[in-house]
Amino acid sequence: MKAAVITFPGSNCDRDLAVAFEASGARVIRVWHKDAELPAGVDVVGIPGGFSFGDYLRCGAIAARAPVMQAVAAHAARGGFVLGICNGFQVLTETGLLPGALMRNAGLKFICKTLELRVDTTDSAFTSGYGRGQLIKIPVAHHDGNYQADPETLARLRGEDRVAFSYAANPNGAADDIAGVLSENRRVLGMMPHPERVIDTATGGSDGLPMFRSLMGVLAPV
Repeated sequence: MKAAVITFPGSNCDRDLAVAFEASGARVIRVWHKDAELPAGVDVVGIPGGFSFGDYLRCGAIAARAPVMQAVAAHAARGGFVLGICNGFQVLTETGLLPGALMRNAGLKFICKTLELRVDTTDSAFTSGYGRGQLIKIPVAHHDGNYQADPETLARLRGEDRVAFSYAANPNGAADDIAGVLSENRRVLGMMPHPERVIDTATGGSDGLPMFRSLMGVLAPV
């Protein structure tokens, strides 16, 4: 299994994401934002957290127009897997690979703490390692994590079972407590919390590890 982790100017979780993929058995290739193509044979693309391009204009807006994102969009259109975490989630909404937008937190403050998430669906390669309704502890670190979409989109996401995670206690004003959503084909996941930071009990917890292991299990050759 081959994972590509993209780095933008201002990314600060790209190494963490690469380590999480490697811990689950993937071979990781680091990709620079100016690259026009992804490496051959990539199974999953990881777009990490951080502050790409200093969060100027809107969070993720400049990164969404980087050369590599055209290759990521083509990868997704072919049915490839894409995981965007925190700033990566913002990039995916700005690219149009996921619906909605990430707005300034309702309390207008940066939030950095571990929260409980509810697993809302197990019908995806990213979440099949959990139980539906399971509560997991995943840290957040964001200033613009308030997920918003119009009522029709929110109803469609719930109706199509495309809400991957919800906050057990809403920290940022996100509509319908949404912490992560899936694309229509369920192969693109964007989420604000950081599962890559909890893959080892020695460094604070391992509730994020089942996500990477279940994804790698789907991608493993038969």
